[in-house]
Amino acid sequence: MPFARLNRATTPTSHIGLGLAAVGRPGYITPHRDRDLPGDRGVDALRTRTHELLDAAYAQGVRYFDAARSYGRAEEFLAGWLTARPEVTDVVVGSKWGYTYTGDWRVDAEEHEVKDHSLATFERQYAETAGLLGDRLDLYQVHSVTADSPALGDKDLHARLAELAAAGTTVGFSASGPGQADAIRAALAVTVDGEPLFRTVQATYNALETSAGAALAEAHDAGVTVIVKEAMANGRLAGTEAPAVVREIGAEAGLDADAVALALVLRQPWAGVVLSGAATVTQLAANLHAPLLDLDPDRLDRLAALVEEPEAYWRHRASLPWS
Repeated sequence: MPFARLNRATTPTSHIGLGLAAVGRPGYITPHRDRDLPGDRGVDALRTRTHELLDAAYAQGVRYFDAARSYGRAEEFLAGWLTARPEVTDVVVGSKWGYTYTGDWRVDAEEHEVKDHSLATFERQYAETAGLLGDRLDLYQVHSVTADSPALGDKDLHARLAELAAAGTTVGFSASGPGQADAIRAALAVTVDGEPLFRTVQATYNALETSAGAALAEAHDAGVTVIVKEAMANGRLAGTEAPAVVREIGAEAGLDADAVALALVLRQPWAGVVLSGAATVTQLAANLHAPLLDLDPDRLDRLAALVEEPEAYWRHRASLPWS
């Protein structure tokens, strides 16, 4: 499996990954993007920003990079970076299919992405991904599976994904929504010829939303690599947006709030890779201090008081504006 490469890495940041959702397209649902991105959000400007982040991440030990078909030109930007650096052979590259980007490079688009988990969409999007990333693609994930997703019952799709896995590309899925735990357990039950189909799961887990924790532990125990997204809750646990207790714990350790948020997830025994969604090199550097933080029982108790009901958390996330 490609993630075995991470097990051979020795740097404390090797299990932090860089997600490209925030820089592969001009609009996203994190706050203060006017501060984080250049005034010019054209393709060339965001390509340059993405390459700066990839350079900084790689130099500091990050070895997993995560994109998706719906992240605007994230795959294109990542592919260009890899092509320009043939010496970089020790990274794991993941992407996702199932959402089509429809934002037309506009922040004010009426619709930014459209979800479709059909076999036809897989075939189209896999061809697009392969055309950009070629044999550098290690992991291909079904994007945002829910318990009622047609992707979980489509035997023809399963057979095609199994062919992809047999050819050497790991097959996984991501989950979203208040029913993440149910979706994870349903996806882990999918088999082809008696063998589990999905070998990775990417899910949201953070100080505010912990409902998938038990299901992710079960996935880990079954030998599935767990990737955690949205550890900073789309900016709610970073900077001035973070609750006072998160900022206080960070100040006690001389670190930023985002390092506290990431540290909480990194300490979970089932967490294989935890994604940073940094949009600036400064944010990335702050994120990468997370392994230095000691979360003692008192700090953990203080953070535990932040947990929200899943429905409330996801309702708030759905209300976040694209900016």
